[in-house]
Amino acid sequence: MFYKDERLALFIDGSNLYAAAKALGFDIDYKLLRQEFMRRGKLLRAFYYTALLENDEYSPIRPLVDWLHYNGFTMVTKPAKEFTDSQGRRKVKGNMDIELTVDAMELAPRVDHIVLFSGDGDFRPLVESLQRQGVRVSVVSTIRSQPPMIADELRRQADNFIELDELKEVIGRPPRDVGDDVRASRSASVNS
Repeated sequence: MFYKDERLALFIDGSNLYAAAKALGFDIDYKLLRQEFMRRGKLLRAFYYTALLENDEYSPIRPLVDWLHYNGFTMVTKPAKEFTDSQGRRKVKGNMDIELTVDAMELAPRVDHIVLFSGDGDFRPLVESLQRQGVRVSVVSTIRSQPPMIADELRRQADNFIELDELKEVIGRPPRDVGDDVRASRSASVNS
């Protein structure tokens, strides 16, 4: 439930939202997403969190990051860490949970409602703390994928759970071709 006069902030866990939308078979149109939440309340900020591979000549997520930056999103990025696991496989790590949590806690006194786009159960204590400060929290993810993309404890803690699949008609667009999808999923795994 949203109220027209409430101050909203969006916190988007980029890799988590990408994976949930991909599991449901669509891409997010971020312009439509921003417009939808501007319609629901007074949107103060829309944050997008992602880690970037800095050593690659071309990062497939870079055009999205640049577009979001120029179109009203507050971008929070950091270099991803690359390592080799015990089986000799190249792995990339770029968790943005701490950055998102700190920003949400700092903004809490200035907003009425935070919309968290993530299914990561690690955010349950954040949601609980925001609620103690009087902030309503909606979580956007999906239970319709196999397996579900939202941790049960996060869904239960939220004031409101928004099924991403039900936003598909409002903020979705058809997926890109397979080549684009492979490159984008590689960049999304940066944040896993």
